[in-house]
Amino acid sequence: MADITLLDGGMGQELVHRAGDKLTPLWSTQIMLDHPGMVTSVHADFFAAGATVATTNSYAIHHDRLAGTPVEGAFTALHQSALFEARTARREHGTGRIAGAIGPLVASYRPDLHPASDVAVPLFAEVTALLAPACDLLICETVASIDHARDILAGCADAAIPVWLAMTVDDRDGTKLRSGEPIADVVPIAEAGATALLVNCSTPEVIPAALASVAHTSLPFGAYANGFEQIADGFLEDKPTVDSLTLRRDFTPELYADQVMTWVAAGATIVGGCCEVSPAHIAEIARRLRDAGHTIV
Repeated sequence: MADITLLDGGMGQELVHRAGDKLTPLWSTQIMLDHPGMVTSVHADFFAAGATVATTNSYAIHHDRLAGTPVEGAFTALHQSALFEARTARREHGTGRIAGAIGPLVASYRPDLHPASDVAVPLFAEVTALLAPACDLLICETVASIDHARDILAGCADAAIPVWLAMTVDDRDGTKLRSGEPIADVVPIAEAGATALLVNCSTPEVIPAALASVAHTSLPFGAYANGFEQIADGFLEDKPTVDSLTLRRDFTPELYADQVMTWVAAGATIVGGCCEVSPAHIAEIARRLRDAGHTIV
């Protein structure tokens, strides 16, 4: 039996469902602005479900996402808000770690839009400087290419806390990043700059192939999948909104937990959920882990 870190689920989509607001390209950032305290409530529910890590609602807080919006100048304040809500939930729960989320620049799932390194690294470093002092670890999410992996780890180099690298893979072939590059090629990059290697925001069915491709790493590894039917073409356009993505109909807590337990059997020691994974999903995973004799840490 193993010690398993249980991450939370999909903050952004959970906020979308709870708020019921018309979606904007600011996504979960807009909801955090419009509904103070709702992010804290989501964090609290994930903690209550058994998660031991709260991932900050900072994934989409980048200068390029804020450009041309009423909050263009609120970059620092928005990060502070995300940190405050996560830390409030942790204080009220009494235990848990805070993971500072750093999402992709420009757009998710678009490695072709990733900026040149001399642009990207300072931008990631700016986010790192805001998040790291108030977090227990950083989690670099939905990393879609080798260049993205190198740049974000370079941007996190001065963090002085653990950095977890989470890669997103092709929804048809888990051995490949969304850039088409082999995920196995990330391993030496991760081992040089990260303290864990994860697979995130991909369909659950391709996670086993991805984990098999990186299982030779010396780092702890794991996964947290999404519950979308597919990454629709409309979501790959400029300034997308998540209403172009559809929740798959077979994404029950029980069926998702079935998938997660196969990852644990394959050696994963960090698991949880990404978009559309709710507190109910995390609670079911926690129950399965305990029933199997694992310790949630």
